[in-house]
Amino acid sequence: MAYENMGRGTILIADDVEINRVILGEIIQDMGYHPVLAADGEEALELVRTYPPLLILTDISMPGMSGYELCRLLKEDEETRNIPVIFISALDELEDIIEGFDLGGGDYITKPFIPEVVKARVSVQLRLYEMAQELREMNRKLQISVSEQLRQMEQEKKSILQALGNIAIQNSGHGEEYTRRLKHNCRMLAQGMQLSPRFEEKISDTFIDTIELAASLCDIGKIGIPKEILQKKEELTREEAAVMRSHTEIGAKLLFDLHGSSDYNDFVKISADTAHYHHESWDGSGYPQGLKGEEIPLAAQIVSLMNRFCMLTQDGRKREEALAVMQGEAGVNFNPDIFDICCKIWRQLC
Repeated sequence: MAYENMGRGTILIADDVEINRVILGEIIQDMGYHPVLAADGEEALELVRTYPPLLILTDISMPGMSGYELCRLLKEDEETRNIPVIFISALDELEDIIEGFDLGGGDYITKPFIPEVVKARVSVQLRLYEMAQELREMNRKLQISVSEQLRQMEQEKKSILQALGNIAIQNSGHGEEYTRRLKHNCRMLAQGMQLSPRFEEKISDTFIDTIELAASLCDIGKIGIPKEILQKKEELTREEAAVMRSHTEIGAKLLFDLHGSSDYNDFVKISADTAHYHHESWDGSGYPQGLKGEEIPLAAQIVSLMNRFCMLTQDGRKREEALAVMQGEAGVNFNPDIFDICCKIWRQLC
């Protein structure tokens, strides 16, 4: 049978006995399919990998590659593993049948061939194959649909966060330019950390995008602080300072409530962690929980360090001078390893 017929609507028959190939070919043709014949396992394997058929009928005992070996190789290949295989043989021992099923065969036809039996078993395997394909296609479409819905939900939450970020700017006392610098510098520092063996496994491209957004939300909790405290020029009383410090808890609760139980919204969780812990110190002397060292979420460590840098440089102080001040705070307020990276990429900061 001509190889150019291989493709849609074809069934491959592999048997070293010509009369068996001819008989099966006629039965398959009578069913309305295109039979393609192979005289051994090697030829069948080459044909299948080049022009995958709907189904394979293969003899077990063939010179060279057996039907069992042909089936095993097909099932190991992702491109051909789903093609149904029916074994044909004069053998009808139970162990032979079981071996065929263990290798992934779908059915077993014994010689001499009874056309009605061949047609019935081929039809069943083709229908099962068709149903499996339909199920895979449904799953593919479902995954696309779910992914799109999750993407839309994520974008909606990002839009909400951006709106909240604008409110946070108005209440932080820093202004838009300060926030722009903080976001930029956090991104630059995270990119520098991504190139370091110390942090490369913790810093992904997604994390870098997220830390830029999270930085603008670190003071979101200040929307819950009275304006008279936020705008007070004199030194805060002990009670007022305690209220001011509560912005970390307020911001964390607001963002964690937005995060809910959806574990795919890591950007919301990172933003919440940053709002909650950006005033923690490396030595444990910070607030609100006195976390120490690696207990502090990495995003909060980055924002804390860059927040200090932006504060020191907002009135025109040179970057080198600000880093000199921060050198004495490394290991106390900041992770010293992150500060070292900051010193290496300082020319990219603004």
